[in-house]
Amino acid sequence: MTRPQFDLLDSRILHQLAMNARKPFLEIARLCNVSGAAIHQRVQKLQASGVIKGFETEISPEALGYDTCAYVGLLLSDPSQSDVVTEQIGRIPEVTECHLTTGKYDIMLKIYARNNSHLLELLHDRIQSIVPGRTETLISFKEEFRRQLPLDENCNAE
Repeated sequence: MTRPQFDLLDSRILHQLAMNARKPFLEIARLCNVSGAAIHQRVQKLQASGVIKGFETEISPEALGYDTCAYVGLLLSDPSQSDVVTEQIGRIPEVTECHLTTGKYDIMLKIYARNNSHLLELLHDRIQSIVPGRTETLISFKEEFRRQLPLDENCNAE
């Protein structure tokens, strides 16, 4: 896949949105010395090209009663079943991320559960019944930080 090319204005827009996705286009326009319409058109272009994947609201799992975060590595006895496994895993709402990986695990999952009992139920009753192989679980005590990739205002500019 070829990487989309973007200019200095695109880079500045991306930088502003990465810092605050809710920043009004008119404020970004003022910072970039262009019109609000220009920002709107550029953001649409960046979305169409796949540079901007979307905008989302980040909701605290703890605020919804999900106090346990875990990472589950799946070691498939038949790795050719990964498509079937990921399709079935996708039906479990508590699984928030699913990655095909190299190394020890064929698939890595990120799961949120209400508590350890709920996590055990998810693992035994839902996930392990799907997985032809083994699972290994790591519980996260605390997320120290999460961030966007570093985005310099001049990144990838033509």
